[in-house]
Amino acid sequence: MSQSRFNSVFLVQRLSLLRTLQRMVGNRSTAEDLLQETYLRVARALGERPIEHIEPFVFQTARNLALDHLRARRVQARMLVDDVPEAVLHNVAAPASSSEDAAHAEQLLKHLSVSLNQLSQRQQRIFILNRLHGATYLEIAEQLGVSSSTVQKELKLIMAICLGVAERLE
Repeated sequence: MSQSRFNSVFLVQRLSLLRTLQRMVGNRSTAEDLLQETYLRVARALGERPIEHIEPFVFQTARNLALDHLRARRVQARMLVDDVPEAVLHNVAAPASSSEDAAHAEQLLKHLSVSLNQLSQRQQRIFILNRLHGATYLEIAEQLGVSSSTVQKELKLIMAICLGVAERLE
């Protein structure tokens, strides 16, 4: 398999790989790092030997990298906890939110809801896809049939509205 064939397969499968990695590690940034590492590892492997079935190889490489990452994170967490005496661990208080914080959060949510309901259907869809589902500008643009620039401008406007609501409540 040639490097150019691998590049085209990787580009086609990129979003699927990213979503798979994100589900596994629970963090988009880490998933993107692992995706980049997947590309480098597969490219290196292609330089060392021929790979017949590239798609399964790419997915398996990504999966293995994610599992390695999760194992390392689990070991690190265990080491951090093991270094702290158990008596100290049980005496650490969990952060408690005050009734003031809860009331403020409720007010903020009400005001944001009112402001977001005043957005156009397309703006609401862009906000939901990006902020709740983690879709990229390009993914949203393709889904809605608009340019990536339009999505970026709409999100900038929406976030300005949200920030304005938060500032008014402060």
